[in-house]
Amino acid sequence: MLRRSLYAWAFRAAPGSDGTLASLADTTELPADVRAALVWVEKHSLKVTEAARPERMRAALDALSRKLDGTPAADNKRMVLSNALRYAVERGVLSTNPLTRVDWTPPARDDEVDFRYVPNPRQAAAPIDAVREQGERGAHLAPFFGCLYYAAMRPSEIAALRAADCRLPEEGWGELILAGSRPEVGSGWTDDGESYEQRGLKRRARRSTRPVPIPPVLTAMLREHIEAYGTTEDGRLFRAAKGGRVRSTEYCELWDAAREKALSKAEAATPLADVPYSLRHAGVSLWINSGVDPVEVARRAGHSLTVLFRFYAKILRGQQSLANQLIEKGLSGGA
Repeated sequence: MLRRSLYAWAFRAAPGSDGTLASLADTTELPADVRAALVWVEKHSLKVTEAARPERMRAALDALSRKLDGTPAADNKRMVLSNALRYAVERGVLSTNPLTRVDWTPPARDDEVDFRYVPNPRQAAAPIDAVREQGERGAHLAPFFGCLYYAAMRPSEIAALRAADCRLPEEGWGELILAGSRPEVGSGWTDDGESYEQRGLKRRARRSTRPVPIPPVLTAMLREHIEAYGTTEDGRLFRAAKGGRVRSTEYCELWDAAREKALSKAEAATPLADVPYSLRHAGVSLWINSGVDPVEVARRAGHSLTVLFRFYAKILRGQQSLANQLIEKGLSGGA
């Protein structure tokens, strides 16, 4: 109840009588249970200046570092807290961001991908083929999953992919020039009421691009897709069943059915390839295992080297024996 009251009412903006944005809770008559919940929140909340005390900040960081079940939480929760405090500084409520004065170390966490459940090339290709067999929608979205695996793209990047971004020769390798993304966002949180936002590439300057070479198998998939389905009015390759951006609910439903059909019963009973995003992990893992330089892997995937080594350290450590062989060969050649 508290979450719904805050998320759907107190923190949600709506145009006021003068046209400026204000909290929906201030511009709309509230249901009685929502009003009671927000009154309770106001009564039990700390003032910002009180919350900024170091002991309060340390307690908040400790709480945000773990989920309700005690397992480590994502780092973005601390980032949201920091952004809120920076906004308080901007509004003059605080003189400085109090987080900078707190000596706090986050609990250790294992961010590495669990490679037991990352599909190998056979286990990745088979469900993609099974997606294609699921009628018209499956045939339309099979290349969507191909982009996840063969180009290690993020779903938001695939949703923004346009024909103009594709270099698709009749034979050989092609190239995608990634320039933007369309992440899913609740329609109540966007200015235009759409269920997505148009953004640049993740952690990149707004107008930056990322060229990604793609193997012949994906080049052919995208060529056939454009020939069969064309593009949207703005040139995008993929559309939802009723138009607009492809939603995760739509492609996840296709993936679940394809996974059950393509994998063995033993494989399907495990978390192996249980979500479409596992294809991106599989694509990056394939590049590393194939001996591609980590710097190039990180560039193609849109990662920083720090993130690449944090999530794929186990595979990268496994490449040490190959590196040792190359160095030994170089030493013996020098002798």
